[in-house]
Amino acid sequence: MGGGSGVVAGGSAGAAVGSGSDVADGIGSDASSPAQPDVAVASPRKPPSPRRGAADPVKALMHRHRELCERAVDPLEIAAALEAHGVTDRTAARFRHRDVFSLAEEMYARVPRDGDTPPRTAETEALPRARLDWALLTLLPGALCAATVVGLRLTQGRPRLFVVTTGALAVFLALRAALRRGPLGPRGRRHPGPLRTGAWTCWLLTYAVLGDGLLRTAVDGGPDGLPTGDADGSWPLAAAPALTLALACAPAAWSAHLLAVRARRRLNASRGLEEFASSVRPLLLGTFALYLCALAALSGLCAAALGESTGHAQTLTLGALLFLARLLTVHGFTHAPALVLGTAGAIEALALATVFAGRLPGCGFLATPVDALLAAWGPAGVPALCCGAAALTLLVHATRTLTRASAHARTDQAC
Repeated sequence: MGGGSGVVAGGSAGAAVGSGSDVADGIGSDASSPAQPDVAVASPRKPPSPRRGAADPVKALMHRHRELCERAVDPLEIAAALEAHGVTDRTAARFRHRDVFSLAEEMYARVPRDGDTPPRTAETEALPRARLDWALLTLLPGALCAATVVGLRLTQGRPRLFVVTTGALAVFLALRAALRRGPLGPRGRRHPGPLRTGAWTCWLLTYAVLGDGLLRTAVDGGPDGLPTGDADGSWPLAAAPALTLALACAPAAWSAHLLAVRARRRLNASRGLEEFASSVRPLLLGTFALYLCALAALSGLCAAALGESTGHAQTLTLGALLFLARLLTVHGFTHAPALVLGTAGAIEALALATVFAGRLPGCGFLATPVDALLAAWGPAGVPALCCGAAALTLLVHATRTLTRASAHARTDQAC
């Protein structure tokens, strides 16, 4: 939508609507309507200029968003910002334009710029490209997690606290580096503090590794007779979910990169907000499905390699939840991921607490819901149900927010 011809067309259309005000401002004076020369010949006197406020509503809108119009590098940025401020195609009709894109083109054309630099076009605009640095960084968490799992297998039967601590710290630092660059990294937007999402994310990942064994221990032993788990006295670890999620960092980054590239191209070719939303929605769902397929394949491979049971439901729901939360966060929607991740983590913690509390005298009723869920689906049913419901909530939210033009207008900065 952002070609030079589009800007001229938008400016001409807007000038034809409010030509009298444009001439008075010294902008777009060559775009008068065809009927005006006949009027000028027939009348010896110049027609009175229309009222500035009523005849040129775009000028008032430009004054309200003056800073935006002056710093915008193309009409696309203005359209995305207008949409973020609640301007829709129906609102644009009150400014005598068919859609927000056309309104943005006129606003961009009527702002004087030094050198009259032409806007970026769909053909010359630099779309997000894959870069070697973030591509390698996304492989690092999986490699370090695999090394940690190998270290745990080699030290089985001996104290493994040092191996677990060192491996967890290395994977954490690798994930932090991978989430700071590339498609999963910040793109000039404000992000919530680490305490809003980081703490709950760490808890969800910890529960994926220790939660099933801890829940089974709570059901079997109670608060006074907890079994020790492994021969060395440590808790039983589920390494397959952790390894799967660490390896899934790479397909998550590539899926986010694919969404950024395709959405940007759809945005350049769209002529209306509804048209863009209808074209991006299947793209978003297809990208999410592609990531789930890669996650399911990794889950099966890791479970087979480590000789553990294939917990597809638990791993897929947690991976989907973390992927959607990160996708929303990097596009500027931070409130919903923080709220949903916190709710899912709190429910998992509450499930463990009720099981322990239910072993106290007279409090058995507290553990009844969790006991029923364990009897039906096993220990993996608790995280699968919590993370599944949370992921579904974020997916519905993403289909409403990530289909906006404002979510994809500047996604090429960090990719």
